[in-house]
Amino acid sequence: MPTAIIADDERLMRDQLRLRLEQIWPELDIVGEAKNGDEAIELVQQHEPDFTFLDIRMPGKNGIEAAQVIGTQSHIVFITAYDQYAVEAFEQGAVDYVLKPAEPARLSLTVERLKKRLNANQNTNNTPNDMSAMLSQIAQKMGIAAPATQYLKWIQASVGQQIRLIPVEEILFFKSDEKYTSVQTAQYEALIRKPVRDLAEELNPELFWQIHRSTLVNVNAIDGVTRDIRGRHLVLIKNNSTKLEVSRSFIHLFKQM
Repeated sequence: MPTAIIADDERLMRDQLRLRLEQIWPELDIVGEAKNGDEAIELVQQHEPDFTFLDIRMPGKNGIEAAQVIGTQSHIVFITAYDQYAVEAFEQGAVDYVLKPAEPARLSLTVERLKKRLNANQNTNNTPNDMSAMLSQIAQKMGIAAPATQYLKWIQASVGQQIRLIPVEEILFFKSDEKYTSVQTAQYEALIRKPVRDLAEELNPELFWQIHRSTLVNVNAIDGVTRDIRGRHLVLIKNNSTKLEVSRSFIHLFKQM
């Protein structure tokens, strides 16, 4: 059963979209609703939905900013009140859109497009770099300033009784448990309290890929991908015996490897 979340700061718009999606696509399971971009990001991390319906203009993080964080974890469907001239930007990229108000006839066309993407396994086949470039183009078309992201360059972490300042380029991967996040370098393991979901927003997505809800890996540290006897995809790390599991939502990152 395909899954989705809806993010719009107007409750009536969320209710209308949910109702009409239930009528047009009863198999679609709406697993959560958000009223801003930050809540949408949290729901994507929690539910890993196939589709995320994002209103472009919301308080806090707007739809463009939320999509930049979500990246390729879920197929983005923008909700917009703009006319056909404005949505040309969507037609040129692998994203979809719903026009406000969500008229049944127009929404049906969007649903058919989403079904085709899902059946062809094309819902999240962009790289993080492709998605970032596409969102910047959409933001420019919509007259929304794309924020200049300042990514983390250092991580302050505990190593035994010491506190170390670790350049992010030296980190092989981050892996979280219930209390701590392990910071693994080629020489040692350190610990921090910041969860992976927060690190994913603060690290350069071109350098660190999220491959699991609890795992971020340095792209330059990836040696390859293999499968175990249970069919799980595992990332191999250069000069390190650790194998990192890849969840279903992130398999697309390795299709070209």
